[in-house]
Formats: sequence, structure tokens, C-alpha cells
Amino acid sequence: MNDVATLHALRPLGLDALFRPRSVAVIGASRSRENIGGQIFHNIVSQEFRGPVYPINPHAIDVQSVPAYASLGDVKGDVDLAVIAVPRAHVMSAIEDCGRKGVSCAIVITAGFGEVGAEGRAAQDALRQRALALGVRIVGPNCLGVLNTDDSVHLHANFAQAWPLAGNISFCSQSGALGLAVLDFARDLGLGLRHFVSIGNKADVSTNDLLEYWEHDDGTNVILLYVESFGNPRRFLEIARRVSRKKPILALKSGRTEAGARAASSHTGALAGTDAAASALLAQAGVVRATTLEELFDAARLLSTQPAASGRGVGILTNAGGPAIIAADALAARGLVVPALAESTRKKLRAVLVPEASVANPVDMVAGAKMTDYDAALPSVLADPSIDAALVVLVPTKAASPEELAPTLARAQSSGKPIAACVLGECDARARAAIEDARVPLYAFPESAAAAFAIAAEYAKLRARPEEVEMEIASAPSPRTSFVGDRWLDPQEVASLLASFAIPVAASEVVRSPGDAGHAAARIGFPVALKLVSSTITHKTDVGGVALNLATADEVRDAYASLERRIEAQGRRAEMEGALVQRMAARGIELFVGMTRDPQFGPLVAFGVGGTYVELFGDVVFRVAPLTVTDADEMIDGIRARKLLDGFRGAPAADRLAIRNVLLAIGRLAVEAPEIAEIDVNPLVAFAPEHGVLAVDARVRVTSTRKS
Repeated sequence: MNDVATLHALRPLGLDALFRPRSVAVIGASRSRENIGGQIFHNIVSQEFRGPVYPINPHAIDVQSVPAYASLGDVKGDVDLAVIAVPRAHVMSAIEDCGRKGVSCAIVITAGFGEVGAEGRAAQDALRQRALALGVRIVGPNCLGVLNTDDSVHLHANFAQAWPLAGNISFCSQSGALGLAVLDFARDLGLGLRHFVSIGNKADVSTNDLLEYWEHDDGTNVILLYVESFGNPRRFLEIARRVSRKKPILALKSGRTEAGARAASSHTGALAGTDAAASALLAQAGVVRATTLEELFDAARLLSTQPAASGRGVGILTNAGGPAIIAADALAARGLVVPALAESTRKKLRAVLVPEASVANPVDMVAGAKMTDYDAALPSVLADPSIDAALVVLVPTKAASPEELAPTLARAQSSGKPIAACVLGECDARARAAIEDARVPLYAFPESAAAAFAIAAEYAKLRARPEEVEMEIASAPSPRTSFVGDRWLDPQEVASLLASFAIPVAASEVVRSPGDAGHAAARIGFPVALKLVSSTITHKTDVGGVALNLATADEVRDAYASLERRIEAQGRRAEMEGALVQRMAARGIELFVGMTRDPQFGPLVAFGVGGTYVELFGDVVFRVAPLTVTDADEMIDGIRARKLLDGFRGAPAADRLAIRNVLLAIGRLAVEAPEIAEIDVNPLVAFAPEHGVLAVDARVRVTSTRKS
């Protein structure tokens, strides 16, 4: 297979016709630009699409001075792409016409489908199935359309009026309204777009399809996503993980908050949410998540014009002290570093700058600095071994104006390190255009540049991750066949299940009387703990259901009797199913590992600091199961209290390898046993390196409704 054929085979079927059609038909083209079909037809023609455009309108002889066709079948030539902008009742017949004509792809602009209720969803399903049978790929319905700025194509097949700057950024938006705003302001934002796709209801062509197409598109260097939902999260993970190693993918995911938190019966369920799941999925896929549109576009401008950073060290060069401090604070707040420059670098700077200049970092050349000072100092800053990127801040003065900055920035790019500029003050359109022509992103404020550098550094970190490997977990046959009904497993079932996946569990016995408790403690060995067993009481400590460090059989018997009295006094005696006598664990670091199932993303594994305050502090990270070794390691490093695991203030460090193995085992268990709905292991006590971990308390809920 030759190179062209190989590339063609790798691309999703039909998308060449979407992005590089040889001819386009607009079904529903109108003489009036007030009509969406009329506006789209005008856009395609006026933007000089590099092929024939056919207006389809059975009620007009011509459309905007172009001869019209009563139907698609009347067109004599081939049609690669059809844009459908007719009432919903006529969309199916338009798709039938596309099938008969041999159209490869159709953009369905028309709304009133899956977004409006059950009837619309049924109509959308029927449309998708018919299009699939006819071999027609569909973008939409309920979408804005598509755009390709490639000079050999010039396709403006959407109803936004603005035509953006050409560039190497390809953008997929699930929101047509957001896409309309972005296209209207793309020039002001300095975004150089290659492709723009509004996918609407995603009846057929999805974000996953577009990622696969852009993976092999030489003109696309940066991919932006505005995501409201993931149709197939696991497929997204597989594709994005591969693509992000080649090209940065930046995403803005809406829906960070939930209108109402669902009631949860476990710590994991209470801590997890759709947004946590989305963040986990994006992180595993190597996709950098932006928090705002502004951040998304600021980072895109940096990544699309500058080389990748190799680290987090940023040098600041400025002619004003105040902005230098603001820039340094903004960078530090984003997790970047403003390192001191080497003495050899300082010596070079002293030789070219006035004596009053500060040559540490930030380098403050003082207000009288000329552009020749920027020219002389910037190469030295970039050459410093601790500097991975440079932020050039200019407060316009008579000595140094924005108009002079562009040549300096252009010359400095030979360093191979990323550069961004910030002009704090008036910067006219000509100066701004000159800086953008030098392919250096220009920001109005240091905070915007800091956000862009932080995202670029995060992408560099993600890209440097080792290849993802899932570790096989040795497990004995487990008693999962007995897991029937909707219930919490009893402690012995939980212990057996965890042990079958090589998760160490503290020795224990379930007892139902004071006498049995004393005998069990003698068998297990002192000291022991006594814990309430109940399938309905989630937090045992809240009801006085835990007694620790019991040293004799008499203490154990007394503790059991006291527990019965406390539970009875609370009117909950019927909820007490017995007690667990468990050998006390040695001192270690209390951690939390859990699993819950998200209705969209599937099983989520949680990790954090354990104990009674797990929900209070919420220091928990999530990943979508199954986990790779990299996923598990990033979870361990992802909690705010990770210093505890390294030996905080002289305390022993934790056995990270053992913690990793538990995370991998829970991830594997989540996949292999879909009847398990929730798992809480809290605490999982981690001991010193090479001394392992121990599951001290665990709860597992099973359901008869098997889930993925």
C-alpha cells in the first residue's frame, strides 16, 4: 500500500469528503441570506470555495445569481458533500437523495431532533440508521456547520459570517452557539484555525472520528475540544491517548457542577461525580483540561506558534518592576518556576544593561530601557540552562514601543524555546499584527501568559509519560458467583474477595455475642479491634461502633455488650448484625481506596488520604478503570498530601509499590466483576517501603443489575 493509500485507510470513512470536498450542494439554499440555507450558500460562494457549488431549491430558478436545481438528482456532476438546511420533516428525503446521488457526507444543520425530546430522538435514530444504510456520513443534526481554511479548499460551510485567520488549530465544538461566537471573534483572539466543526447532536460523526482524522492531518498541529458529553468514553480514551502523544489536545469540558448531588452510600460515591470522572478520563488520555474559554484560547495560541517547553522554568524580561512581580506571582500560582539565573548569565546581562538593572529573574531593565536592550538581553536569558521559556513584558515608553518589539521577538526564536509577549498598555493594530506575524503570542496581561505557559508545561509532562501498560494482577478464583441481589457483602465475603485479588486483609472474624467475641479475639491474638457489622449504617464511628486496642478477652466481651447497649439506645438494634473482631494493625499511614460506577464513564477508582475525615478534606483523585501503571503512579502523586507518603518530618515513607498494586487490583476487580457497584477500603494502612499495606476496613456493595 502506498503512502497516500495508507493515509486514506487510516482516516475515518467519509471525512475526506467533509474537509476536502471537490463539490458541494446546499439543500435548502435560499435567495435570502436571512434564511440559514441562504447564508451558508453565500458563505461558500463568497469565500471562493475551490469547486462547484450547487444550490438545491425546487421553488427558485436561481439562487443568489447561481442557477438552482429542483433536486439533488438534477445535478449533472458528482457531489461529495451536501449541506442540509430544510425543515425537519424534509431531512429524511434529503438523505435519501444523498444516498441515490452517491454523496459521501452530509452536514445536517436542521434542529428539532435529539435535543427536543423522545420524538426528536426517535427521528434522529431513524435518520442515522438510514444514512448508515445508504453509506452517507452525517455531521449533526442541530449544528452550525464546518469550515476549512486550507487555501486549496476554502470551505465556509456554516452560517457564521466571519472567516477566521488561517492557521494550524483544529477545533471541535458540541455547541453551535459557542462555535458561532468563536468564529466571530477568532481574528481578535489571534486564533489561526485550520478546521472548525460543530458536531451538534453527534448522530454519526463524533469527537472520536475527528480526533482520528486530525491525527493524520499534517496541517493540524493543535486540537481544541469543547465537550459537553462523551458518547463512548473508553473509545475516546483509546484514541486521545494515542493522538495526544503526537499533537496537543486541549479541552474545555462544561458541567463542572451538578444541580443536585446524588445520595451516596459510600465514601467513594459521595466524593465522585460526573466532573471528577471527566477530569480523570481527560488526564488518562493525555488531554489538558482548560478551566475557561479564555484559558483554552490563550494556551492554543502559544502551542500553535511556539516549540514545546522542556520544563517549568520561565525567564521574565521587562522594563518595569511592578509588572515583573505580577508576572512572577502569576507564574508561581500556576505551578511554574521563576529560577535564579546562573552567574555566567548575570555577568553577560551586566555587560549590556545599565548598572541600575536587576539581573536576577525577573530581569528588570528599568523604565529607560530601549529596544536594543531587549535585543541584547533576551538571547542571554533564553540561553540560561535553568530557563525553559521566556515571557517578555513591555510597558510602552518613548524609549521602547510595541512597534519595535516584533523584530526582537522574531530573532530570539532561534533559541528553540517558547516565547510569549505581554504589552501592558496601548498596542495599536499595526504593532499587534507585526508581533503575530512574528508568530509570537501576544497577551494583554501577565496572568494570561502564565495560564498558557502552565498548560503548555502540563502537556509536555503528559507527553513525556511512559507508554501505558496495564499490569496483570495475580488472582485466585473468587466467589463472585454467590454475589446475587442488591446488598452489602458481609465482612467475610469482603475479605475473601480482596484476598483473591492479592490485597492483604487484616485477620478477622464475625461474631454475634459477647462470648463469641472473646473466643474469636483469643484465636486471632491481642490486641484487637471490635467493629459494628451493619449493612445499613455506613459510618460506624458516628454511632460509637468501633472499639480499639482491646487487650484481653474480658475487654472484648465488655466492648461487645457496650456496643449492643449503645445501638439499642439509638433505636437501631435491628440494624446491628453482629461485630467484627479484628487484629489491630501496626501504625502506618491511613489511606483510602475505593471504586464506584459512573453511569457514563463506567468504573472509577479513587485514592486519597483515609480515616474519618476522607469526605471532609476531599483529598482524592480518580481514574477510569482499568488502570495502567502510569495511572496508578499519577494517582499516588496526585493527592495534596503526597508528602506524607515520602516521609513527612522524619516519619517513615510509605510502600508506594504496594499501594500501586492495590490500585491496579481494584481497577482490575472493577472490570472483571461488573456486579460490584461500590468498594470502600478505608483505611488501607501503608507501612514502610517493602513492608506492604493492610486493608483494615472495607465495604463492598453488589447489585443484581450488572454494569460496565
